[in-house]
Amino acid sequence: MVSDFTRLEWKQFIRSSYWQKSIALNIFLVFIALYFIVVFLGLGLGLYPILKKQFPEKDPFELVNQFVFYWFLIDLLMRFFFQKLPVMSIKPLLTLPLKKSKIVHYVLGKSVISFFNFLPLFAVIPFGIILISNDYDTLKVLNWIIFMLIASLIINFLNFIIENKSAQTELSMLPILILVGGLYLLNHFQLIAFNELLYDAINWVISNSLFLALPLLLLGLCYFMNYKLLLSQLYIDKSLQSKRVEVSASDLSWTDRFGASAPFLQLDLRMLWRNKRPRSSLFIVLIGLFYGLIFYPNPTYQSMQGMFVFVGIFVTGIFLINFGQFIPAWDSGYYKMLMSQNIPYKDYLKSKFLLMASSALLMFVLSIPYVYFGWEILLIHFAAMIYNIGINTHVLLYAGSFNRKRIDLTQRAAFNYQGTGAVQWLVGIPLLLIPVLLFYLPYKLLNFESAIAILIVIGISGILFHEKLMAYITNKYIESKYKMISAFDQDN
Repeated sequence: MVSDFTRLEWKQFIRSSYWQKSIALNIFLVFIALYFIVVFLGLGLGLYPILKKQFPEKDPFELVNQFVFYWFLIDLLMRFFFQKLPVMSIKPLLTLPLKKSKIVHYVLGKSVISFFNFLPLFAVIPFGIILISNDYDTLKVLNWIIFMLIASLIINFLNFIIENKSAQTELSMLPILILVGGLYLLNHFQLIAFNELLYDAINWVISNSLFLALPLLLLGLCYFMNYKLLLSQLYIDKSLQSKRVEVSASDLSWTDRFGASAPFLQLDLRMLWRNKRPRSSLFIVLIGLFYGLIFYPNPTYQSMQGMFVFVGIFVTGIFLINFGQFIPAWDSGYYKMLMSQNIPYKDYLKSKFLLMASSALLMFVLSIPYVYFGWEILLIHFAAMIYNIGINTHVLLYAGSFNRKRIDLTQRAAFNYQGTGAVQWLVGIPLLLIPVLLFYLPYKLLNFESAIAILIVIGISGILFHEKLMAYITNKYIESKYKMISAFDQDN
């Protein structure tokens, strides 16, 4: 049956109309996958000597196990935003004499071979080999590698359960943020020392191969929960087909999942790709990604943690800032047409928010290799990402209600100040300087961890109050609607 399902999906894939259209996107995804493979491989090969050099009095193996808790939190967060359950087109199958259980087992089995499950092995296996070459107990290290693989699969199935629950809430990111943020804060303030508990559990499990049965039982429980959950949804009128995403570079049908905001999101994506001026927002991402290399290796800035927060906000928010400061001027050429349609203003602004928030998350993921300069840098980038999503996106949307400058999308971007006004200069203060102050004051008065926690809490507060903030911002745009239409009709 598995071979039949696989053959059917392969035929559907190569015969589909979007096969030729998605080749460029598939090539891009391959390069992204190779990038992360190289990063994780470098981490696995370099982690032991780096830890040995930085902490000569401590055991690198024990140090890694102490940080596995944070690894799992980041892994769960990244999977939630980027990993989707691999689903086949099951509606035709439901009319055939096939057991639903076989279909569900096949779908769950496909998720096991996900790239996200194999990616950690590129770091775990080289690190394990280096440990064995340095006279660590071979059986213990092998047990550790197996445990990490099992843990990755547990997170894989746990992610699908969280995704299903999140789909039932209006703020789909709320459950995962509460879970990850709650676990981190409980551990940070030592209410429950999860990192120490997990460290002790790992050492106990890897001490005897028989103890690996416990994480295997937990894996089986997560699998069974997913099995029951998917089986309950396996009906013609409520099938898994709704979860299948066909990414197309031409029709952008994958954006339909965002509901009423999808048409505006498609307009923005096409605008970014097809026009000279906004396309610079994509290319400048590469510049921002390597911006930290100016500061982190430089000994001059090692004692200036506030500067690192500035860099973190800039690196994770480079696209957000560059794109967001010209909202809604990007649409100035057809703004009158948009406003003449019977469309909710809230859906138009939500598409901008989704694009900016997604870019902040993507930039954080791409900046993970900065952990080479210390775990503090990774924490700063994570806090900066949360702050950018929760606060800076709303700041930029609010500032956009005062934009009155038209933009010609066909003009070059370099040294082009068209569309730049007082708003673009003033908005930099709340975007870049305020988070530095919010970090610097508690950092000096308390400590680094407290300052990071404050930034994260403020960012999460912005996410929790997203609907209220968007309602207020929407009213500001409605008040300025006709002023912007009149201003965009005039040449700068």
